[in-house]
Amino acid sequence: MGNLHDCLAGTAAGAGAYAARDREAPAPGVTAARFRHAIGQFATGVTVVTSVGAGGEPVGTTANAVTSLSLDPPLVLVCFDRESQTLEAVRAHGAFAVNVLAARQRHLSVNFARRGLAAAWHGVVHRPGRTGSPRLEGVLAALECTVAENFPGGDHEIVVGRVAAVETSGQVAPPLLYWRGSYGTLEA
Repeated sequence: MGNLHDCLAGTAAGAGAYAARDREAPAPGVTAARFRHAIGQFATGVTVVTSVGAGGEPVGTTANAVTSLSLDPPLVLVCFDRESQTLEAVRAHGAFAVNVLAARQRHLSVNFARRGLAAAWHGVVHRPGRTGSPRLEGVLAALECTVAENFPGGDHEIVVGRVAAVETSGQVAPPLLYWRGSYGTLEA
């Protein structure tokens, strides 16, 4: 069995041993519940990722598995459940928008987190952006992206988006956060 020093040193034998072992089986004792609990200790921002459905209708889902990937070129990474209606729309439309929520927009997160149901768009103020994807009104930031690449990621699909346009609100408002299974905010 390799050790941490082998991986850090970049030896082929150490890194290869870890890679082969990781593909074979999950580590003993790492259940879905234990993994969820552990990763829940990592606070994340909350976004709504939007796109356009096959009939031209807006679609969206709440996502906290979103991160910047590269500055040059500007890329973001978003992870979608493989059964997501929004993922299906992103694949077909080839574009999406990442809408970064403020603390006062928790209701939007709850609305777009409806698993297996279409989110209710009635009363959600939005406008089409450069790519046609809906940009939600009053968000802290919106990043419009075109799909650059897709990768399998277990029960999710990883979508890399090339950022085509950005807009920030300039408002002084705390972001909406998700931590330990609950919403939170930063204190001023």
